[in-house]
Amino acid sequence: MKYTLFALTLTAGLGSCQQAPRLVNSNTVAAQAGTAAGPVAESEADARNALRRYISAQPNASLFVVDSAAFVEVNAQWQALVPRTDWQGRMPNRAAFEVDKLTGEVRPLNVK
Repeated sequence: MKYTLFALTLTAGLGSCQQAPRLVNSNTVAAQAGTAAGPVAESEADARNALRRYISAQPNASLFVVDSAAFVEVNAQWQALVPRTDWQGRMPNRAAFEVDKLTGEVRPLNVK
């Protein structure tokens, strides 16, 4: 009997610590997501500009030929192959990058 009373008291105490879920209006969340600061790469031109900004911040930016980059749309990303001047006559002779359409974030990819 003692253990049952103890278990019920413990359960009631722990249950009172739980927070009720907060209801959020989905329109508000969508509006906040749509107005988030930061570049968005919806088109190939936007992706090229994001890639150009990313590469220009790299210490070896002069090795990349962004104007000759080839872009492929893959789901929620753009994938880009950018020729490098120091890789001529070698395979692979291009660097690969991925540009997120929603955030405009650029990530380098491994090339095999």
